[in-house]
Amino acid sequence: MSNVLRLAIVDPNDGTRESLKNMLLGMDIIWLEAECSRYEFFSDVVAQTHPDIGLIVLDANPDKAIDLVASVGESSPECAILVVSSSGDGNLILRAMRAGAKEFLTQPIRIEDLLNALGRISERRFGRSEHKSRGSQIIAVAGVAGGVGTTSIAVNLGCVLAGKDSNTVALIDLDLCLGDADVQLDTIPDYTLVDVAQNVTRLDFALLKRSLTKHSSGLFLLPRPVQLQDASLISATDMQRVIGLMKASFSHLVLDLSKSYSPIDMIALEMATEILLVLQLDLPCLRNVVRLMSSLDEIGGISDKVRIVVNRVGLDSGQITFKKAQETIGRDIFWQLPNDYRTMVEVRNNGVPLAEQAPKAAITQSIVAMAEAIVGDDNLLVKPANPGRSGLGRYLSFIPGRDEK
Repeated sequence: MSNVLRLAIVDPNDGTRESLKNMLLGMDIIWLEAECSRYEFFSDVVAQTHPDIGLIVLDANPDKAIDLVASVGESSPECAILVVSSSGDGNLILRAMRAGAKEFLTQPIRIEDLLNALGRISERRFGRSEHKSRGSQIIAVAGVAGGVGTTSIAVNLGCVLAGKDSNTVALIDLDLCLGDADVQLDTIPDYTLVDVAQNVTRLDFALLKRSLTKHSSGLFLLPRPVQLQDASLISATDMQRVIGLMKASFSHLVLDLSKSYSPIDMIALEMATEILLVLQLDLPCLRNVVRLMSSLDEIGGISDKVRIVVNRVGLDSGQITFKKAQETIGRDIFWQLPNDYRTMVEVRNNGVPLAEQAPKAAITQSIVAMAEAIVGDDNLLVKPANPGRSGLGRYLSFIPGRDEK
């Protein structure tokens, strides 16, 4: 967490100051070092606390606030000044920038604009490579065909990452029609992706987390819509904003894609830092992965993020070799997950992740090792088994019995 930006804020207006604080407090890249309600005292606050960023809201008294920008710039040159105002007047912006402001944002602040401004400040302070490594890691899990195990991998990868206390992890189910991440986690969410997407411009980070369902592993879930027709209410632009909001609040995002490679899926691939392309060693999967990679190669920046994951290794072994698969695909296989049908069926039906129910199983250890390789952390742990828990009856209770009329 060495690249967290420490921030001090000054705004004489209590209402807007509280609103900005609520937005900033949910961001894991920000530490709110100090707040101040008087322009006259802010230079002393900055001198005493040494924040990376001084956020100055101009609206209460623009002339006095701009003088403060210049004063802080002279007395604390290591503090980058971020100016906020409800006015977008060009003359005001020019005055603020000439006084020494590094960034200027207009209220109401859009999450994307704030993230971009913080990113530029972080880049200047920590350097480009460190800034990128500090940002949220977005892992998209995509399949080359139906039934290859993408949701099981996404769910269990998310639970493994969430098992470390220093991580904050969320899973978004992007199979808008038939996603079942909520079933695999034995949860009945109060809110879904459509609720968050339709209100993303009004959400702060505290409200966002209250809109998610938290699993006992620590993983936050944003599930697919309940009604099939609600899938049409989510646009690619909505999805871009949702991911933008969540990546500021979580250290890791896991995106479980559909098999349709819709505009929403493509946005997820573009925003991902890592793409796990899941397949099995059979002819249809190999054919599809070649077709997909050919298409993704034409979209700048996506194919370089793809890592090939072979699932259910050992199932019908001997039909297609790894060497033949790699020659056909034209790239190395990143990871191999062993076939363990009995364990996987049991954990899916019980709604319990592998790390809880079968921590010593080969499939669990392989997913843990894969997670460590993806995030560069060799200290991920799995929790003790909890075989007594079962979610099967909970979901079957929603299905009418044979005797019901």
